[in-house]
Amino acid sequence: MDAMDTTNIPDLMQGIGEAARDAARTLANASTEAKNTALRKSAASLRVRKDEILVANAKDMAAGRDKGLSAAMLDRLELNDERIEGMAVSLEQVADLADPVGTLLEEKERPNGLLIQRVRVPLGVIGVIYESRPNVTADAGSLCLKAGNAAILRGGSESFYSSRAIMDCLADGLEAASLPEAAIQLVPTTDRAAVGEMLTMTDSIDVIVPRGGKSLIERIAAESRVPLFKHLEGNCHSYVHAGADPEMARAVVLNAKMRRTGICGATETLLIDRDAVGAMLGPIVGDLIDAGCEVRGDDDAQAADDRVKPATETDWDTEYLDSIIAVKVVNGLDDAIDHIGRHGSDHTDCIITENDAAADEFIKKVDSAIVLVNASTQFADGGEFGMGAEIGISTGKLHARGPVGVEQLTSSKYVVRGRGQTRP
Repeated sequence: MDAMDTTNIPDLMQGIGEAARDAARTLANASTEAKNTALRKSAASLRVRKDEILVANAKDMAAGRDKGLSAAMLDRLELNDERIEGMAVSLEQVADLADPVGTLLEEKERPNGLLIQRVRVPLGVIGVIYESRPNVTADAGSLCLKAGNAAILRGGSESFYSSRAIMDCLADGLEAASLPEAAIQLVPTTDRAAVGEMLTMTDSIDVIVPRGGKSLIERIAAESRVPLFKHLEGNCHSYVHAGADPEMARAVVLNAKMRRTGICGATETLLIDRDAVGAMLGPIVGDLIDAGCEVRGDDDAQAADDRVKPATETDWDTEYLDSIIAVKVVNGLDDAIDHIGRHGSDHTDCIITENDAAADEFIKKVDSAIVLVNASTQFADGGEFGMGAEIGISTGKLHARGPVGVEQLTSSKYVVRGRGQTRP
């Protein structure tokens, strides 16, 4: 990567695209053993080169502080021993997953004797454009590889050095497995023109996965000629139904907001039934404030605790990615569902209730990629879904929806076997 000429962006990206397309042809037929070897050797390299990664991350963190990045952004950017080990474990978990390539999805024999099969195949070349999270380098690279795809990764300037250090570990794995070096490529420049080039590379890239802030996603959605797995934002809701268990509601809401405030699955708005206000609103709001969360609420929420600040209409539509939550009292299940429909982002929404009928209605009527019952929205994560990792959470409705793992990074083709049949 370092030897590339990064001054001529069009030529740079064309070369990366052509190399990725060549690598994708090899990967489509790579053995499961080779792919798994690459993943496990990459995990081992992450552990061996941990100190190098931490030094690189320290440079990114220092630059981030100088730029005035928010606490949530710095949290996304920061790596430590635990997070590096988490990346290594994730690579090993992806290696342990069943290989989706070649899986028989459907088989039927027609009256004329034709045997028609539908099998999984790789998508080809996946472009991933992301901002501050350096762990996406490992997650995206590993998932694309396991699904037989080549990956072009364009990390943000904030995580430039960290991502390069992680990429070196992935390169170690590819070399150990004798897989093409271009199977996973990290764009070696922070020049934003590289993003613009990726969005037009229809000859090289089959799909783009954007991960980042709203402005980045909106730009990519507006300008890309390449199909997207789109994740616009995570304006997630936790709804405390009148039939909720009070202690469960307190525990789930606190975790959903405060476990990690800077992730897309963090709850941004709390809805609570008017009939539950007396027993539950005060304790829930108190827990949040005591944990360091700023609470912005409607009149009812302000009446429950004088530390609650007034909410504006803008708050219902805001993904804070910070220790801030909006709180609204609703007039029952239909009102909550209506609020989510008007203000949500189709990402992840939760109902807390002991009433099975209310839970079932919520599941049917809330049209989000992930709907939870009595569980924290922070479970909106491919690793928690048993996918090993995720390349993102798609809020669109075509091809993939929800966490995008190895199966979602494949397509299918039909294989038709005959014995000389001709069509009359």
